[in-house]
Order: sequence, then structure tokens, then C-alpha cells
Amino acid sequence: MQVADVSNEFDRQVQTLLSQGYAPLAGRTEAEFRELVEPLRAQVTKRAEPMAAPTAERVPFLLVVTRELVAVEESLPLTTLAGKTKPGVIEWTFKPGELEQFVTVKESGAPDSPVYVVFDVERGEEFCSAVPLDAMAALKSRARTGLTLEEGIALLTQFPETLAKNKCYSLSGSRREKDKRVPALWISKGAPKLGWCWQGNPHTWLGMASAGERA
Repeated sequence: MQVADVSNEFDRQVQTLLSQGYAPLAGRTEAEFRELVEPLRAQVTKRAEPMAAPTAERVPFLLVVTRELVAVEESLPLTTLAGKTKPGVIEWTFKPGELEQFVTVKESGAPDSPVYVVFDVERGEEFCSAVPLDAMAALKSRARTGLTLEEGIALLTQFPETLAKNKCYSLSGSRREKDKRVPALWISKGAPKLGWCWQGNPHTWLGMASAGERA
């Protein structure tokens, strides 16, 4: 994707959210939802450097709708795997109300805004088989941060092909205080599943998704 196509990609992502029903879930009309996200276009288009075409491994930017507008319990079921139709589900081991306690970590630098843009997103399959704590330390050394729950859902929503067999991803940008669990997105019975893994336990099929910047 070259610079001239960035605005088109922005429009595509907005339309995807509208097609998924984000406007009514956010308590807005489609026109009001477009008005809400439109200021973010400038954050994307002002970047002078060329943006490479998105791939399953790396995406140049994502529009993120936070749980302030749409709850994770509402946005995840709107996701599917590439070429599939089964909706995303939440792992039953999350107790009622517990998911809300996994909040964005301060280190992520995520804006205090209902919608924002995250740049330079990587699926992070290089961290498959790595201990999550070690993967987080490696990201920190590169001035990168783990994706949040909402960012992970945004990645899956806009680019379903990023969640693939043996190439799933943890979302260390959302944590619960004094909790050793790390949220993650993986595949179960042909559908996306939001679950968690212990921060000290590696999995061959689970990497660590990350971002370079947010605005």
C-alpha cells in the first residue's frame, strides 16, 4: 500500500466497522460514527513515509474502537476466521465481569479516547514457543508494546487472515492487577477464541502481537 492508497484503506476500515454493526452498538447513527472517526484520517495521512502493503504478519495501521464505545463481549462475536463464518467466542474460564478487569497497561501509551489509531502492528509469530514474560521484555527493548484486547480484536476484524493455525497471538497490552494471566486470541473449533495463558508458560502456537506507536 503506497501513500496514495492510505486514505482508501482508512475508508475500507471504516466501512468494515459499519458493516459489522459498530455504529448502533456505539449508540450512534452511521453518519455520527463516521464523524467520530474522521479526525483520525489526518493522523494516518500526515505520515510522509511510504506504508507497505498489509500482510498476515504486519499491518501498517488499524482503527481501534475501545470498550468505552463497544464492549469486548459485543465486538468479539462479530469476528470470524478468514473464509469462515463461526463467530468469535470468549473462553469460559473468564468469570462473569472478570474480562472488564483486564485493562490497558499504562506502558502502552494508548490514548484516552474512544477511538484511535495504532501503527506498525505485528502479529509476532517470532515469539511462538517463547515465555510470554520474555517476549514482553524483548518488545520493551525494541520500544514496542503488546496489543490491547481492543487492538487485537481490531486486527482480527480488519485482517482475519492474521489469526491462523499455529500463528495465534497474546495481547499483553491488557492486564489485570496482580494477575499472572495474559489474554490471547487463538483458534478453537473453527472460530476465534479469546482466552488467556499464564505469563510463564510458552506455547508453540502462540506468539505476542505488538505495536510501534499509537495516536
